[in-house]
Amino acid sequence: MQFYRNLQPVKALTFDLDDTLYDNGPVIRRAEQAMHDWLAEYHPCSHSVSKQDWTALKHRLAQADPMLKHNVTLWRHQLLKIGLMQLGYLERRAEQAAQHGIDVVLTVRNQIDVPEETHRVLTRLAQQVPLLAITNGNVDADKIGLGQYFSRVLVAGRDGLAKPEPDMFAQASALLGLSPPQILHVGDHLVTDVAGAKQNGFQACWYNDQGRQLNNEPKIRCLPDVEICQLKRLLDLI
Repeated sequence: MQFYRNLQPVKALTFDLDDTLYDNGPVIRRAEQAMHDWLAEYHPCSHSVSKQDWTALKHRLAQADPMLKHNVTLWRHQLLKIGLMQLGYLERRAEQAAQHGIDVVLTVRNQIDVPEETHRVLTRLAQQVPLLAITNGNVDADKIGLGQYFSRVLVAGRDGLAKPEPDMFAQASALLGLSPPQILHVGDHLVTDVAGAKQNGFQACWYNDQGRQLNNEPKIRCLPDVEICQLKRLLDLI
């Protein structure tokens, strides 16, 4: 555990989900593959489109409408809809197919084995302080067994702009009935979590389980208040 500032008394914790409470990389890769497998099986016209082509289209859509980055489900829906329309589908058929594709992806997206250590730590923390989750992703916390620990799960798109924007941080403070400095936000991302928390008045805990060094991080905007490499170290703070 590394302290960069003296922590003020912590009255509540907010948590990022992806890559903080479980390893999200393999999940996203499986979900992406599920989308391409579904396209290949149900929409054979997509055989002429490579994975790289889909990725390029995704980036072009975000350039045309930057708000899509604040709602990853809508972003993928638009990707499938526009992509299929470019392959000749009429809008209504493309819309229906895109919704089916979203259902397929979300089914795989919510197939996550959360580590037992995460459950153990959250169980103990929830007995001591209120917990709330703030995620830029589209995982369903209830379906993966984490919803039980949080008084609320705020999701980008549905509940406001994605971190580091202030929307969900402000909502979390209001829902918890606490001023931002009384809340410690825990997350792995130096921009969305650490900088997002600090610029919105929260205390910030950087979850760094990859052995990264702050002085080698090109996107760092500010120091966290504390850095941990294991979730269980939070039990020493509360």
